[in-house]
Amino acid sequence: MKVTETRLKGCFVIEPAVFKDDRGYFFESFNANNFNETIGESINFVQDNQSYSSKGVVRAIHYQRGEFAQAKLVRVLSGRVLDVAVDLRQDSPTFGQHVAIELSAENKKQLFIPKGFGHGFSVLSETAEFFYKCDNFYNKASEGGIIYNDPSLDIDWQVPIDEIKVSDKDLELPVLDNALL
Repeated sequence: MKVTETRLKGCFVIEPAVFKDDRGYFFESFNANNFNETIGESINFVQDNQSYSSKGVVRAIHYQRGEFAQAKLVRVLSGRVLDVAVDLRQDSPTFGQHVAIELSAENKKQLFIPKGFGHGFSVLSETAEFFYKCDNFYNKASEGGIIYNDPSLDIDWQVPIDEIKVSDKDLELPVLDNALL
């Protein structure tokens, strides 16, 4: 397993060791002992989520606040996405900055997103199945979000503007300056 910290402290790209032969491939997608040792903290994932989306879908920058904040380990089961993590830690020197990583079924990369970050993705392939582990349970009263096209974030979702599909709920999200963090 190769682990690379992004320019945002605590946010890691994880590339598993993949063993291929004429039958197919095998890789260990998660091992709690190795994962916790590698990132240097103890994470206890308690909830798994999976979504299916079509090309051009942008799932905006979502997060959980306060005691329900979530760290996530995300990956793609089929297709390709541009995965985006935004640092929302107000005391961080990289507050308001983001990283964007292509995750795909082919490259098998994963992204660990620590608590205090927002998260979103865009679908680059015809369809994509997206899977993520969370270290805290979802709480509706603690959810927050930032609109996908916030000019201060300047995220290139790698989808032509006329092909972007966003939910009505996500279209009503505020910009970062007006978001409840």
